[in-house]
Amino acid sequence: MTEIEADKVIRLRSNLCLWRIPLMSWELWLARDIVCDNPLPWQKTLTQLTPGRVAQAMGGILALISTPASPPKPQGLSPGWKTGQSRQRRIRYPIVKKSTAKPPKQPQKSS
Repeated sequence: MTEIEADKVIRLRSNLCLWRIPLMSWELWLARDIVCDNPLPWQKTLTQLTPGRVAQAMGGILALISTPASPPKPQGLSPGWKTGQSRQRRIRYPIVKKSTAKPPKQPQKSS
């Protein structure tokens, strides 16, 4: 990767954050009237929720929205073994042992 290409990648990654942050802040601003304050034990209850507190309560909204995926469809019961059907033991085959390779015979020199 050349220096110019690396510069383009960095610029593109920084551009990604430029539209995400305003979008997230708008989402939190619009959801502030919908969510209810659910403070942690050490937090005070607030009437005007901060963006952090709204983000903390977004889990309830996301649970209500649920997922866009449809629920899984049942495929039916697998038949399995029928009642009273006798099972057979598997066929056992004899063990095949491989012997060690013998070195090839060298022809003897005749005098």
